[in-house]
Amino acid sequence: MKGYIQVYTGNGKGKTTAALGLALRAAGAGLKVYIAQFVKGMKYSELKALDKLSESITIKQYGRDCFIFREPEKEDIQAAQEGLREVREIMCSGKYQMIILDEANIATYYNLFSVDELLDFMRARPEEVELIITGRKADPRVIEEADLVTEMKEIKHYYQKGVQARDGIEK
Repeated sequence: MKGYIQVYTGNGKGKTTAALGLALRAAGAGLKVYIAQFVKGMKYSELKALDKLSESITIKQYGRDCFIFREPEKEDIQAAQEGLREVREIMCSGKYQMIILDEANIATYYNLFSVDELLDFMRARPEEVELIITGRKADPRVIEEADLVTEMKEIKHYYQKGVQARDGIEK
């Protein structure tokens, strides 16, 4: 089966959730999925759920913690760059039919790795691998290279009313 490159971007909620939904669908069809989470290093509820599907879905975080409220440190950059190299090898190994780079767009925005490095990764994708890239602020060159792009647009969000991230819903 031919694979394509999908990008989920925008300021609205649901980018990672859409990618995880694809992972679930792929696993149900007998495909092997590798999820690389950049920027994230915290324990989210999806990690617990995906652990139950570990025969079909592998997930690894290439972040130390969420630095969005501070400048990334050298260790954040190193973790992301090493992660991108590792996942490229994994993608080219033939073991997985779907690769998800969760928050890779925001990783380029914060210069954890360059847009050129992400484009090189995209171009190294074997034809049979489906590649999903999520995160706000997708670079126009990434959008141009992709086959499918969905922008999540925030219309209204309860965060503006002070609602914090809730277990099982946002985290």
